[in-house]
Amino acid sequence: MSSQLSVQALQWTGSSLNVLDQRALPAHIRYDEYRDAAGVADAIVSMRVRGAPAIGIAAAYGVVLSAKYHYPDPTWQDKVARDIDLLAASRPTAVNLFWALAQMRDVLAAAPADPLAALAAKAEAIHADDIAANYAMGERGADLIGGACSVLTHCNAGALATGGYGTALGVIRSLHRRGQINKVYADETRPWLQGARLTVWELAQDGIPATLIADSAAAWLMKSGKIDWIVVGADRITANGDVANKIGTYSLAVLAKRHGVKLMVAAPSSTLDLSLATGDAIEIEERNPNELLADCYLGGDSLVGAWNPVFDVTPAELITAIVTERGVVVDPSLHGVRSLAP
Repeated sequence: MSSQLSVQALQWTGSSLNVLDQRALPAHIRYDEYRDAAGVADAIVSMRVRGAPAIGIAAAYGVVLSAKYHYPDPTWQDKVARDIDLLAASRPTAVNLFWALAQMRDVLAAAPADPLAALAAKAEAIHADDIAANYAMGERGADLIGGACSVLTHCNAGALATGGYGTALGVIRSLHRRGQINKVYADETRPWLQGARLTVWELAQDGIPATLIADSAAAWLMKSGKIDWIVVGADRITANGDVANKIGTYSLAVLAKRHGVKLMVAAPSSTLDLSLATGDAIEIEERNPNELLADCYLGGDSLVGAWNPVFDVTPAELITAIVTERGVVVDPSLHGVRSLAP
């Protein structure tokens, strides 16, 4: 199966990283070129690149760019280490970021004869492995869902959020390719509208029809009996199967339980964080309240503020199945996810 999709969030040239500015979609398709780690870190902070797997891949390439910039200065390793810390501070919740940076640190610690080649090879492998993992979990997820169905997805967990193909959208792509899907619904996903701006655009690029709904319409859609499965991605999965994902996922899970709709989480095994027993220990990123506020509320004397958490945590007991490239756990509240660990 080809990994060449019409949608590519990241393009590695060997000397620079081209990042699709997802803030400009769908009106404009614009790639920004980065040649140093600071630029990549800014691309992550500013959400030009977003989605846990894509953030990890971008950070790995950021380390390569750092080494290319500083090597062979006598203190190049110290400078690269500082750039790794800079990249690690770019987003707090997505565990893939720290997983990818740990892989790059391991390469440096091995003191290869050609560090630039070794770091580039590792980053390229992280990217390629993520694409392969997406295809594998797409097939596993489609196998679990089986016959023709209608699905709802939240945020964007597709090729734009990963190395390619996608996690939740990978499952949807596999279902569509098999002719096993009746309809795809996508939440608009407040406050950044990743569903409205990214998911439906991405599906359209691959010829998959999609129906956009307001987030607040999800409950009524479920009550109508038009949804069989909700399929979402994840930014971190703890040992007991609790899942951190885009804000609003927990609401969907509660609604799904009420209406008898099944909930699937599709994520690579790099999203597993077995160091955390439960989701209570996950650090939830809160972004600038100004992202939510109209300009008239930004003055120092304004009586209107905002609360802007980017993620929430869905308890394992509300999740039907967690799907990774390594396997599937049904009823994760009973089994946890340790069996899926590499």
